[in-house]
Amino acid sequence: MAVVRDLRVLLRFGNFRRLLAVRLLSQGADGVYQVALATYVVFSPEKQTSATAIASAMAVLLLPYSLIGPFAGVLLDRWRRRQVLLYGNLLRALLASATAVLMISHVPDWLFYASALCVTAVNRFVLAGLSAALPRVVDGERLVMANSLSPTAGTLAAVAGGGLAFVVRLVIADSDAAVVLLGCVLYLCSALMSLTMAADLLGPGRDQVQPRLATALRGTARGLSAGVRHLAEPRRREAAWALGAISLMRFCYGALTVMVLMLCRYAWSSDPDRGLALLGLAVGVSGVGFFVAAVVTPSAAGRLGPVRWIVVCSAAAALLELALMLPFTQVTTFIAAFVLGLVTQGAKIATDTIVQSSVDDGFRGRIFSLYDVLFNVAFVGAAAVAALMLPPDGRSAPLVVTVAVVYGTIAGAMARFERQ
Repeated sequence: MAVVRDLRVLLRFGNFRRLLAVRLLSQGADGVYQVALATYVVFSPEKQTSATAIASAMAVLLLPYSLIGPFAGVLLDRWRRRQVLLYGNLLRALLASATAVLMISHVPDWLFYASALCVTAVNRFVLAGLSAALPRVVDGERLVMANSLSPTAGTLAAVAGGGLAFVVRLVIADSDAAVVLLGCVLYLCSALMSLTMAADLLGPGRDQVQPRLATALRGTARGLSAGVRHLAEPRRREAAWALGAISLMRFCYGALTVMVLMLCRYAWSSDPDRGLALLGLAVGVSGVGFFVAAVVTPSAAGRLGPVRWIVVCSAAAALLELALMLPFTQVTTFIAAFVLGLVTQGAKIATDTIVQSSVDDGFRGRIFSLYDVLFNVAFVGAAAVAALMLPPDGRSAPLVVTVAVVYGTIAGAMARFERQ
């Protein structure tokens, strides 16, 4: 397979292997932690969860980070990224341990959400740092290949971590706190793996590093403004359009995620454990789509170009999502989960490549943090829209049609941009 050959080529780069291992362990832990949160909030037998409650939880966890995300980007362009990976994973292990304690202590919900918010905020530092560091461990010729395999491998690791969490939760220990502690172990392993790389390896350059926090924060506003101006330059219009497209696709994916959660919880089963198993199957099928995207995107984007590949992905999603989701059956929904995993990850790989190839190294940290902020806002906005449109059992034809229209609009807008 071409993907195996490409992976063998990349694995010849020792520092790429090390950075990939950090990513796999870190995002595997993310998958474990996120499933633990989902089962605690949505699938606990004593909780009667609504779409509004899910949207509220997403807003509590993600919107506050949207306020600090740009600050994270400026700091990433001043702090050594290896150190961000080290201390970020250590801090997440500590904070996730606190989440586990809160789960078994029956504390008020706001305290639990505050703990989860802290883990999520640090997570954005780590993910943005991983993306910004990738061009430092491979050459320019193999950057597209690395962008296809590395983030996709991380996503698959998150899916695998989620699957492991489902197994632990359903088979080994009927405790969300125990699952969170498993995530803590993986965070610690990721931190230890980052120590195998030199402190200065991942950049930024020594002339850009500001080790004092106060000094870095004073330049945050100026740095953020410079990052936005950098992205707005005419030669970077492609990156700006790609970020807009992938943000809208994230909106669509978020709305359908909430719908599938409600279908698993109420429409297809009244038993929370069976609903959790169905959700795990949907996540696994979507993960297969992520893997297929990693296989087909390098050749497809190479032939068509990254922008045209985004057009193909969004157009396919518009047509297939409408046909597969409207029956609201388990089989067609799982097929839709595969398709949406493929097109969403395929478009993300193309967007990552466009951004990394057109943004200067000194700005990558803040641009990728803005990228994360757009993702968060889009996902929370999608959850809010889904909460307004979804009935208690999750079956909503208007929501499915709305998402299809958004996908179609993305395809049309990006095709027009490419022609121009």
